[in-house]
Amino acid sequence: MVRGVRVTWCGTLLLVGVLVGGASGCGPETPPAPGGPPSELSGPAEPAATTTAPGATATPGVTTVPGTTAAPGTPTADPHPAEVLVEVVVNGGLAGVRNKLVVHYDGSWTSRSGTKAPRTGRQTPAEAAELRAALEDPAYARVPERPTGGPVFDGFQYYVTYRHRLVVSADGERPAALQRVFAALPEGGPPTNP
Repeated sequence: MVRGVRVTWCGTLLLVGVLVGGASGCGPETPPAPGGPPSELSGPAEPAATTTAPGATATPGVTTVPGTTAAPGTPTADPHPAEVLVEVVVNGGLAGVRNKLVVHYDGSWTSRSGTKAPRTGRQTPAEAAELRAALEDPAYARVPERPTGGPVFDGFQYYVTYRHRLVVSADGERPAALQRVFAALPEGGPPTNP
């Protein structure tokens, strides 16, 4: 009975090992196929060959074209114009609002206030560029993600989402970098009207 369980267990490990490209641990280790992952017996891995266009410099993990530059980890393609640039949700106030503003990379925006019909518009190219510059400012990346001060009674809370980073702020505490973002939003700032 023990042998049957062991055979079944080793068979399961072998199947899992084959599926993930590893060894099963049930028998002698065999060296991997050329180009496969290195094993302890096959020695250190050799670096992969890198192909670079003439006149371009090779940087691991970054594809560049001559005459362009890209830092590691930064996207090399421009975002689609209809892609969301920033989303701002406002809660609170005396009227208990819950409003939402969505601005796209091309400057088009939609604002929703309660159950009212959404408002739409488009920023000028200069206004859209100012908003992008405020969001890309390194000082904005250092804005705390959560409120640091005490609450303001009947005040608003602001939830700003940019590139998957959520910054929560409240009335009474607006770092200069966040204030710059608010000033660049359509209609003069976050939507606080009921």
